[in-house]
Amino acid sequence: MTAVLDYHLHLWPHGERDRQPTLEQLADYCARAAEEGITEIAVTEHLFRFVQADAPLAGGWQSDPNPALRAQAEAYWRQHNHADLDVYVETVLEAKKAGLPVVLGLEVDYYHGRMDKVDALLSGYPFDVLLGSVHWIGAWLFDVLESSVAMAEWDHRGVEAVWLAYTEAIEDLAASGACDVLAHPDVCKVAGHRPALPAELYDRMAEAAAASGMAAEVSSAGWRKPAGEAYPAPELLSRFHARGVPITTASDAHRLPDVGWRTADLRPLVEAAGYTSLVAFRDRRPHTVEL
Repeated sequence: MTAVLDYHLHLWPHGERDRQPTLEQLADYCARAAEEGITEIAVTEHLFRFVQADAPLAGGWQSDPNPALRAQAEAYWRQHNHADLDVYVETVLEAKKAGLPVVLGLEVDYYHGRMDKVDALLSGYPFDVLLGSVHWIGAWLFDVLESSVAMAEWDHRGVEAVWLAYTEAIEDLAASGACDVLAHPDVCKVAGHRPALPAELYDRMAEAAAASGMAAEVSSAGWRKPAGEAYPAPELLSRFHARGVPITTASDAHRLPDVGWRTADLRPLVEAAGYTSLVAFRDRRPHTVEL
């Protein structure tokens, strides 16, 4: 079986109040994907956008010593936490039943010390794939590029220290077993900051994915950011391949026009790293599809 995957798609832009998804919206996503040669999509909205996540996961930022970061994290959460997870799941299942080439997923952010709560919350839902990602270090949303508060923190903490903290979070996320795919594995470069000697950190990320049995995502989204490079960097992607870590491909679109964006440009990258296949998911079980 051959396939072209876009396994990371959102239904609403950040900063826009969440609505409930509709079958028509999902049909539009599938049609747009088909225009880009995509044969299967995964809808993977952020877990924090659903009201069911509020009680078990909100407030993790309260222990951060920086009051400005705590306030920003609280405001960001309250701005986004409005959609209903049950309606979301039911709508995607309806799309699957209608024969649309879509699988049910979520993007699950890393919550320090609370990944067991994530497991408990999601265990009763029929997800096909769960993406795991790191966007928060304590109360710091390090990839909110439009925020002067968030961007100033890079200078305060220092690039090397940030990358080390990010890598440790990736290791903890992978070890939790809560997710299936490591989303945009080196998103820490989003603002254009890279460590001087990344090899050791890349080795640790690749080993964490391999030891946990996770796949890794190859995403075109980095080309839309100051990083100016797909996720992950070629050196990290090669390390994933060397350790037998399977991959998915993705656009990380947050609006319809970006569905499938530059996914065709990912193929030379994955082939250069040695990959000849991708991994797709059903009921959180992986199966191989040829490029």
